[in-house]
Amino acid sequence: MAGLWYEEFEVGRVFEHEWTRTITEADNKWFSLLTMNTQPVHIDNAAAARSVWKRPLVNSLFTLGLMVGMSVNDTTFGTTIANLGMSDVKFPHPLFEGDTIRIRTTVLAKRESKSRPGEGIVTLRHEALNQDGAVCGICDRQALMMMRPQKAG
Repeated sequence: MAGLWYEEFEVGRVFEHEWTRTITEADNKWFSLLTMNTQPVHIDNAAAARSVWKRPLVNSLFTLGLMVGMSVNDTTFGTTIANLGMSDVKFPHPLFEGDTIRIRTTVLAKRESKSRPGEGIVTLRHEALNQDGAVCGICDRQALMMMRPQKAG
């Protein structure tokens, strides 16, 4: 499905995205090491076993990336110009290697751009839920979106 034009976003609309994703050990360790995050609770099983969690904790920035990425097909695929910012990012419940997540997106607000004709700003709240329904991540994202092209006529 192609992304939505600015005009197609309705404040209050909720998307229960179809995609799910099981987070593997390789995902967590590779992402942590690629981003040079050497926090032992992410990359060292022995250290993680001594932590409060007793096992490796999924890197929160990987969770953030999944929250946005897993929403793209239903919302912004091919119609977004840029992410303008992310705010109110929270991780209220831990995610662990082997957990499966799904994403829910709610349209919080929208407005036409004052400086860029033919474009608008949409605020989306992304939530990551694990296999038990616990909310593991929340992020409000502002996206600059294309308006539907005007037909020549």
